Amino acid sequence: MTHIYYCILWGICLILAGCIRDDATYGEAGIVAGDTLPEFQVELDNGSMLATSDLQGKVSVLVFFHTGCPDCQQELPVIQQLYDLYRANDSVAIYCISREEAAEEIEAYWQAHGLTLPYSAQESRSVYNLFSGQGIPRVYVSDKSLQVYSTYSDDPIAGLDELTEDVEALRMKNKE
Repeated sequence: MTHIYYCILWGICLILAGCIRDDATYGEAGIVAGDTLPEFQVELDNGSMLATSDLQGKVSVLVFFHTGCPDCQQELPVIQQLYDLYRANDSVAIYCISREEAAEEIEAYWQAHGLTLPYSAQESRSVYNLFSGQGIPRVYVSDKSLQVYSTYSDDPIAGLDELTEDVEALRMKNKE
């Protein structure tokens, strides 16, 4: 019985370890404010393709997540609220990209939690690794020239007010 207890405890630790912040593994902090978004291309849940070049000329918010991560479970409703605010605004693009999670799992989570955000299911870390080495959630807000304006991880988790301020600051900058 004790052996089963330790196996369960070990499994829980492994699951939670995927959410732990560890900026030091990817060039101190991975992509940071002032960096340019890396080149990537992903297939979205509706079958369309999203590439870095599609974000050119828009304020963009990219969110890396896994539905089993408790911090991501807190962050995703905030990102949904942000998405709802800007859904009809063609100058703002908001996308979620999974880290090592299959489309079926994400779809089930989206359905269960009433999420409508566009997402890309990535069963590997290949796209994620372009941005960071470890730690989710990861949120990147960038301007129309693909320059990262702000980044958020699990310390602290981005709030709706912060994200809206970032998006609005960049929208005003774009009007100049």
